[in-house]
Amino acid sequence: MTPPRLRLLPRRSPDGKPCYLVPSDDGSVGTRADLFEEVQLTMASELLGHAPVLLGNPRADVAELRFLASRLCESLRDTARLAESRGGRLDAYADGAAALVPGNTAGSGQEPS
Repeated sequence: MTPPRLRLLPRRSPDGKPCYLVPSDDGSVGTRADLFEEVQLTMASELLGHAPVLLGNPRADVAELRFLASRLCESLRDTARLAESRGGRLDAYADGAAALVPGNTAGSGQEPS
């Protein structure tokens, strides 16, 4: 039996280390992580909606633009981490799906016959 694939969570520990989730049968923590990811994506989308307005405002001051740049950086970091996490999960699903195809040796270390 292969060990469960760890899920990279959409946040870091207080000391900046990555947080991982070991999948469980009940999925309650995974469901919370899904909701947290949804909030992050919604916030990123809303921020992208506000950015052109502020950038197009000739009266926007340096403090407002720095605040916008800071929030955009946070949002980009969050969404990049989310993409990394989801990409890892897609790899796991692809490996599992490949194993279901008769005659497929992908990921098994065996040469195709």
